[in-house]
Amino acid sequence: MISYIKGKIIHKGAGFAVAEVNSIGYQIFVSPLFYADLPLGLEVEFYTHQYVREDALNLFGFKSLAELELFELLLSVSGIGPRSALGVLSIAGAADIKESIARGDPALLTKVSGIGRKTAERVVLELREKIGKLVGGDGKTAGSQLGSSDEIDALMALGYSLAQAREALNGVDNKLTDSGERIRQALKRLGK
Repeated sequence: MISYIKGKIIHKGAGFAVAEVNSIGYQIFVSPLFYADLPLGLEVEFYTHQYVREDALNLFGFKSLAELELFELLLSVSGIGPRSALGVLSIAGAADIKESIARGDPALLTKVSGIGRKTAERVVLELREKIGKLVGGDGKTAGSQLGSSDEIDALMALGYSLAQAREALNGVDNKLTDSGERIRQALKRLGK
């Protein structure tokens, strides 16, 4: 099992990078967010998951152990393959995704191509307890305040990206519980 690779990026393709280690090139599939950060010609560390099937032997690479851990948890759910799990990791940070699952909110997962409402609900149902233990008994991750999916959807409907909406909502005082007021505060932050 290959669990870690450190090598120089010699090629980038559609959704993957080739890392050269001791004159051997390893094709490593990565999320779009990680792909954008990979510099050609420089050495990069990957925490990897080796995915073996009768017709494939693939490596999936991640920036951190937290992302790898979440990827492997997602793979444990029936109906979630490695491409869908990578898609989940491309919509938000690992902490935000874990918090969304711990809260029982499948809406963030439905934004991933190939994951419908039923599959997203199955992910939440199967992983909620496991993730609750990882992030703390109350389901809160340190320093994370992911806005509700309705709040994010409202900001996205106004033309903001998912990243902009999340960042603006994270800056809103977490003592505010009214969604309308949270959205107004987020819009003020976005307007600055």
